[in-house]
Amino acid sequence: MVKTKQYIAMIGGALGALLLFFQSLGFQVDWFNENTINSFINFLTALVPLSFALYGVYKNQYLLTKKAKKQEVVLKEEGLK
Repeated sequence: MVKTKQYIAMIGGALGALLLFFQSLGFQVDWFNENTINSFINFLTALVPLSFALYGVYKNQYLLTKKAKKQEVVLKEEGLK
């Protein structure tokens, strides 16, 4: 999780540097500013834990694949579920 936060911070730094580069060239885009960069970074920061949680739910449920359904039957037979 720490590495993911570092990658997100790296993306934010790259976008900030790109913004400064565009401003030094006199190229101004209304929607590309510090607020949109911060909003995007906040979105990524929230998206990562959500994706981990959704993946965990996906891996721990027994409805999607035939293999998972067979595993559920075996777990019930052995009294583990």
